[in-house]
Amino acid sequence: MRTFVHGAETWGVARPSRPSRVAGVGMAGFRVRELDGLRMVPHPAVTVLLEFGAGSPVVVGPDGDRRWGSVVAGPGTGAGGGVRAWGESVECVQVRLSPVIARAVLGVSPEGLDGAVVPLDALWGREASRIRERLGELPSWQARFALTDALLARRYGAGPAVDPEVAWAWHRIVAARGLVRVDDLAAEVGWSRKRLWSRFRSQLGTPPKRAVKLVRFDHAAHRLVAGEGAARVAADAGYADQSHLHRDVMAFAGTTPGAVTAEPFLAVDRLAWPGRGTPAAGTPDRTARS
Repeated sequence: MRTFVHGAETWGVARPSRPSRVAGVGMAGFRVRELDGLRMVPHPAVTVLLEFGAGSPVVVGPDGDRRWGSVVAGPGTGAGGGVRAWGESVECVQVRLSPVIARAVLGVSPEGLDGAVVPLDALWGREASRIRERLGELPSWQARFALTDALLARRYGAGPAVDPEVAWAWHRIVAARGLVRVDDLAAEVGWSRKRLWSRFRSQLGTPPKRAVKLVRFDHAAHRLVAGEGAARVAADAGYADQSHLHRDVMAFAGTTPGAVTAEPFLAVDRLAWPGRGTPAAGTPDRTARS
């Protein structure tokens, strides 16, 4: 386990020693002595937090609703900086699922998760408490990653695949880092814009236009965290100007481009998902089920 220090905060960060058997899955382990209002920054993936141990993490949404224990957050959750986490002695496995595989793994359409935080037991029932107990009993992070990966692979193999046209459209958005027009995506798959919008949202949990903006923001935000200037990031990431970048960062992260570099939720990615680009955002090969 490596150490992530950000200001007064110190986290332990663990990484799996091997990739997941399911394309589109990213995992990291965290041990945090104290979460004091950690801001959740929107990310183009479905996030599953599998907590275990003696801690008592709580996620509070913009409406004040509290979610204790293991939770699922849909793509783009945290927009406007309105989702924060608190807790002491927190230990968890964080899973990032590509929206392309999220429906199969979760057992429900991600459409109802758009921007929301949902208790895992509302989706998985008793399996959520069983995985918590088993994670707490295991002696190492690598054993926890192996257990989690086996669970995800089993659920993915039994779940429904998304339409290949929808998966292809998501892949194009990620590969282009959000620099693609929805009309062009629809034309390339041979669908109407309305049909693409409907299938994309129902199967991936977010409309294609929002997915484009979210992927572009995620790419820009991590370049800002890496120390690049706002003017260069705005130009390279396809924003009209710095003001456009400023508005997008404020809308998604609830803070300015200058201040977003101080967000530990983003800065920890260099350890948790090294060489990331957009972890767990790609399109899995449909043959991976076999």
